[in-house]
Amino acid sequence: MEILKPLQKNIYKTQTFQSKNLSKELSIELNCCGTKEYTKVSFPVKYGIFSRIETCDYIFEFNLNHEICHAKSKKRTWLHPSEWLKRTMGDDWVYYSTGGYSGVFEALGEYYLPNLTYPTNSLLGGKPFEESGIDDIVKNWHQIISQLPDTGMPDEFSRWIQSIRQQSPERLQKKAQQLFDISGSRVTVMPPDARHVDYNIIPLNISDGCLYKCRFCKVKNEKNFSIRSKQDIDNQIIELKQWLDKDVINFNALFLGEHDALNAPCDLIITTIQDAFDAFEFQSSYMKENFLFMFGSVDSFLNTEKTFFDSLNCLPFQTFINIGLESYDQATLDLLGKPLTQNQVGQAFEKVQTINDTFPNIEITCNFVMDESLPDSHYKGLMTLIRASVNRTKPKGCIYLSPLKFGCPSRQVLYDFYKLKSQSRFPTFLYMIQRL
Repeated sequence: MEILKPLQKNIYKTQTFQSKNLSKELSIELNCCGTKEYTKVSFPVKYGIFSRIETCDYIFEFNLNHEICHAKSKKRTWLHPSEWLKRTMGDDWVYYSTGGYSGVFEALGEYYLPNLTYPTNSLLGGKPFEESGIDDIVKNWHQIISQLPDTGMPDEFSRWIQSIRQQSPERLQKKAQQLFDISGSRVTVMPPDARHVDYNIIPLNISDGCLYKCRFCKVKNEKNFSIRSKQDIDNQIIELKQWLDKDVINFNALFLGEHDALNAPCDLIITTIQDAFDAFEFQSSYMKENFLFMFGSVDSFLNTEKTFFDSLNCLPFQTFINIGLESYDQATLDLLGKPLTQNQVGQAFEKVQTINDTFPNIEITCNFVMDESLPDSHYKGLMTLIRASVNRTKPKGCIYLSPLKFGCPSRQVLYDFYKLKSQSRFPTFLYMIQRL
């Protein structure tokens, strides 16, 4: 593989500038040192190294490539002073709302609720993008930045303002498309466990498609399952490192795609993880710890030998593998068009507990569906697994409940979720579908 230029995180020194013109309040902080470790707190936290510009009306933050990554308004039209906008790698805007803190944390396991601009299966949240203060930033942030002065300040600050102006919405959209082109497609669904790193993941495809073509699924593609060549994977790593450029230092999490990476050969998975760790220089990341996320199917999980998990557990990552079980009820599996038997789901769930109890650096999490139309036998089967199958509370092995409908908040389904959560012996949360 091509040798890539090593990271140099010590070159980033914090510098500040404060305008003395009271009529045009302006402050700039270059290379702010944010939090180094992802944490769960009920107040705004920013991660990594970034730069910030603040006026009397707005706060904008930029990554090390001078691309806008966070924004908020200081005007009265802004919904809440602790809420903010985030722009993702895929050029989506996400509005992070508090949602009352405790209610959001109980539902999602995080203190902030991501509000999205595209249809999803969320049962929570309002319509913040219809608010004038939020709409103003989404539509006009670049115009606002373009009107800022770049004179009367030291050269490094003037050059920085000129650089962030160059990153126009059109240019950012084009760069996002380059990201999708590297792997051949957009990441249409991220693992629910990626919430642990605020969805700041490097996407690397080692396979395409999935084993099953379930009728209920709205996010997977029609491609048959296939494995990428080693050369293709190596090329992706090189191009991703170049795409991330200076901001690679802020990443410490890898997503192995696509929808069933666990079905790839075990040696290819392990080799890819090792190569990615070296190429992206996770050992030099500004962020502490390293995280690995991937999806697996029931068949790929049941077919994976213990020796693979032995090897995976020894790698310098905290690994999360998400398995779509969907239901422990044959009638519901048939209704969903999932080509599995209830017995297979039960065997997989039992193996999940064995892996979670055995390997400290690996956590297997499971998805189950929720909907008002599902038979009572679905929920009886679910309770058999998440309550009756174990005799004590388990700290590992999150259970994610995924509402089937998109763009259809339901108080009844939300009520059913909280009821199930209260009886579950596992950490249990809603799975809100998000794309990269």
